[in-house]
Amino acid sequence: MKELFDYILRFGNLNQQQIDFIEGKAQEIHLPKDEYFSEAGKTAKQVGFVMDGIMRVCYYDNKGEEITKYFIEENNLLVDLESFDNQIPSSSYVQAVTDCKLIIFQRKDWLELLQTIVGWEAITHKIISRALLQKVERRSPLVSEDATTRYLKFLEIYPTVVNRIPLSYIASYLGITQSSLSRIRKNITLD
Repeated sequence: MKELFDYILRFGNLNQQQIDFIEGKAQEIHLPKDEYFSEAGKTAKQVGFVMDGIMRVCYYDNKGEEITKYFIEENNLLVDLESFDNQIPSSSYVQAVTDCKLIIFQRKDWLELLQTIVGWEAITHKIISRALLQKVERRSPLVSEDATTRYLKFLEIYPTVVNRIPLSYIASYLGITQSSLSRIRKNITLD
């Protein structure tokens, strides 16, 4: 739980009573590898915080191919924001890439935190703004680069992730085939 509060307190201040209240609403769960935190077609009902493990956000394109949008590693909040806020079916899957340990808040508890804790909305707004900015920064340079540059950029963006997840997910994220990724990795290690 300490990791969660270390993270939250980077975005604002809370007193001990508020921390205790948040802790009372939090639930720690283990999500096995390949299990879904939330699924396309269903409405997101919880907010999570990744304590250990790696999650990924993915969807299926019109050809039925799985596309990885991004990864969420330790010490980050996890929520399908549009689905959660607007109570509409999600268009993406949020899946555990490794065994994960999460702290979760059910929607009713999250809303209670928003209504009860002065400043909670401002804190969560800062967290969401940072996450959205990070998502754009991580994604936009990859669009116009060649495959090798995209892979090197991926290593920069996700330095702790590369050896912990299947290459197929990395290839999907980079928009290349797995065999292309293998060639790129081989060429980089030869240089």
